[in-house]
Amino acid sequence: MSLQNTETVTQTDTGQAGKPGKDGVHRRTNVRWKLFVLLLILVAVNYIDRGSISVALPIIQKEFNLAPELVGLLLSAFFWTYALMQIPVGWLIDRFGPRKVVTASCIGWGAATAASGLAGGFLSMFIARLGIGVTEAGVMPAGGKLNAIWMHRKERGRGATILDAGAPLGAGLGGIIITWLIASTGSWRYSFIIAGIATVVMGIAVWWYIRDNPRKHPGVSEAEAAYIEASHAEEDAEAAKEGSKGKRALLPYLKFRSFWAMCFGWLGFNGVFYGLLTWGPLYLAQAKGFDLKTIGWSTFVIFGAGFVGEILGGTIADKWRAAGGSANLVMRTLLGISSVVVVGGLVGVTVVADPITAVVLLSVVLFFLRWVGLFWSIPSILGGRTNAGVLGGAMNFSGNIAGFVTPIVVGLIVGATGSYTWALLYFVGSAVIMGASVLTLNYGKRLPV
Repeated sequence: MSLQNTETVTQTDTGQAGKPGKDGVHRRTNVRWKLFVLLLILVAVNYIDRGSISVALPIIQKEFNLAPELVGLLLSAFFWTYALMQIPVGWLIDRFGPRKVVTASCIGWGAATAASGLAGGFLSMFIARLGIGVTEAGVMPAGGKLNAIWMHRKERGRGATILDAGAPLGAGLGGIIITWLIASTGSWRYSFIIAGIATVVMGIAVWWYIRDNPRKHPGVSEAEAAYIEASHAEEDAEAAKEGSKGKRALLPYLKFRSFWAMCFGWLGFNGVFYGLLTWGPLYLAQAKGFDLKTIGWSTFVIFGAGFVGEILGGTIADKWRAAGGSANLVMRTLLGISSVVVVGGLVGVTVVADPITAVVLLSVVLFFLRWVGLFWSIPSILGGRTNAGVLGGAMNFSGNIAGFVTPIVVGLIVGATGSYTWALLYFVGSAVIMGASVLTLNYGKRLPV
């Protein structure tokens, strides 16, 4: 996808960017795609910051003299507050708009990340990680809301996966960036402080570029605004026929199977992804004997494969839909294939001894696992623009239950068995839950709330 391409339209632009070219044909700007590339970068920074502790953990564990059980507790701290804030922050996004919430989130989590570099022991690091969880909570639900506001319905698969692809990209780059910062500064503490300052600067860029309405953005042409609004009008008309009243609420959704399939699907997905994000570097160090530099590059390869897979998955979904495939056929096929490959790949990792083969298998797992990033289009499918924020918050709350449970469970398993085999089988169980859920969800209908 090229951000420089323009799209021709037949209607007249008035008063905004996107004036006719020399051929007299009016042009549709591509601000929506640029905005989502900015969100991709934002989410990547998000995951660099939240995953930095995992990369530096072999050093931190020795410095703080932490047992595996305390390591699991420390890794889970972020997810406790991150999960608890999801539904409240989703309501704030629907009430006040994503621009304000995501800007405040950036500045807050940058400060908390910098503060974690000053931690003197387990307790102060634990508190700092709780703070990062609170402040990062608004980013993904805000992205889901912006997907509903800014993207045409035919483009939301790519919008969702561009947004969510920042997670594996940040996790992969984080391995290299944090290890490089540690090597360059001679301290994991300085690397956290530098990462925090960079995040605050990112918050300024977010406020400058993001808008809660395409028409309020100075770069959006009349043609692009009209294109997006035409999609909104179609959806609103369909929702009216189906009896949707567009009320801003969460409780009415609890009676629908698709709501729970969305939540459990994201829970299963995160049981695998967060498990590999938090414990993956220690697994490579302790089970495969990798040093810090090799961990950094292996993490980059594994999560980089996830980034490529996610972008490809969103593109396939949108192109298949454009060719006439129904929403349920496209999503259930792609996400069903994803689930089968993830289960098979994780089972393979439990039986192979060769470290390079393990990295290859984990790369395949991440490539297909990240197709489930298409889930970030579901809040707008089920709830429309009105409730996309709160539904995104509910979905992410469910997923982050796995976020705080998984690191603790893996820590207990490794501490009790001295092995990662049963931890990997725990990830297999999470992938099975994900697979059952993605095949249950109805992707073709807004819920009548």
